[in-house]
Amino acid sequence: MKIIVTSIFVEDQDKALEFYSETLGFVKKQDVPAGEFRWITLVSPDEQDGTELLLEPNAHPAAKEYQKKLFADGIPATMFGVADVHKEYKRLVEKGVEFTMEPTEMGEVTIAVFNDTCGNLIQIAQK
Repeated sequence: MKIIVTSIFVEDQDKALEFYSETLGFVKKQDVPAGEFRWITLVSPDEQDGTELLLEPNAHPAAKEYQKKLFADGIPATMFGVADVHKEYKRLVEKGVEFTMEPTEMGEVTIAVFNDTCGNLIQIAQK
């Protein structure tokens, strides 16, 4: 058994697709109609056959409430691995991304946290 898809709740699928592809650099893998919304997944450009990130609409009241509470409490919705947190931090700041935590060493890991503009905090980590 392996993880093939993981999801993140987003307020607006089009806005999220733009941010995650154009700003973060993920590659769109699927974009198909799914009722009133779409099944949109992205993958890492380095692992295009790897785990897909689903941009899940937060239309359900429980999803919306969950997302808002995580954000309000400063809890990242997910974590992405990077080779160099400081380099990625600089690249994203230059693209206008707002960080709530600058690169910070936590034992053997260095992390940073940013606002994805779609209702989530995202953590990047370097081991």
